[in-house]
Amino acid sequence: MATLLKKPLKLALIQLASGADKAANLTHTRHKVLEASTAGARLIVLPECFNSPYGTSYFPKYAEQLLPTPPTPTQSPTYHALCTLAKDSQAYLVGGSIPEYDPRTKKYYNTSLIFSPTGALIDTHRKVHLFDIDIPGKITFRESDVLSPGNKVTIVDLPEYGKIGLGICYDVRFPELGMIAARQGAFMLLYPGAFNMTTGPLHWELLARARAVDNQVYVALCSPARDMEASYNAWGHSMVVDASAKVLVEAGETEEIVYTELEGGNIEEVRKGIPVGTQRRFDVYPDVNGKDVKYEEDS
Repeated sequence: MATLLKKPLKLALIQLASGADKAANLTHTRHKVLEASTAGARLIVLPECFNSPYGTSYFPKYAEQLLPTPPTPTQSPTYHALCTLAKDSQAYLVGGSIPEYDPRTKKYYNTSLIFSPTGALIDTHRKVHLFDIDIPGKITFRESDVLSPGNKVTIVDLPEYGKIGLGICYDVRFPELGMIAARQGAFMLLYPGAFNMTTGPLHWELLARARAVDNQVYVALCSPARDMEASYNAWGHSMVVDASAKVLVEAGETEEIVYTELEGGNIEEVRKGIPVGTQRRFDVYPDVNGKDVKYEEDS
């Protein structure tokens, strides 16, 4: 059985408290990421919309231009802040997500940036499934009023450790993304996300554990801290779940950094005991990990 996680990895999820001042958010992000790296984390994750408030009315105001890469500091101060921060922390840095504007298409996206310990951009992920829901008496939200969806499965290779599958928030509800990443050898599925006070208590932990059961890999969810004075109230409770769907660590509601040590043996042990990976019946149903999967954005 192949070892998906090549060596132990200390993971940090930063449940960040952000406000309306982007520059202040980036300064605060720097302090927290350096705190996590000082504690030994080699993979550090920020939450969805970590440099801005979350909401359709905020996306255009806070959006940054990322293409062509690299953007100028004026086009994307967040890109350059993360690039420098990854280098200074000597860690892999998943920049949760930020609002992106593409002047070529005149479209907005919810986009994650992933940097190496040298400060190099490894990959980006545009949120594939937009958060359009209407729960009567609870919450109505339509990201598609402003945002456009991404169009690819994102699998990021961390050469010393292995591969991770990356999604953003609502992407976690669609098992196909995670299943494809796991079938391609990912040791973890990672979702920066801002569930709310309705969907959070219902499904946040449930979905993390479900994706772990589906794929027998680690699953990590990184939320913003809860701010009841904001227009959108995040659930919090950033967490890491192991390959057997056991919750290893969980944050509370306020700003916090949670850490866990990932070990490859956990995945191997779980898959040896319940070998669903070798028991699938593609003679009965189709294989989602087929030739039509898209790994590149439309040009």
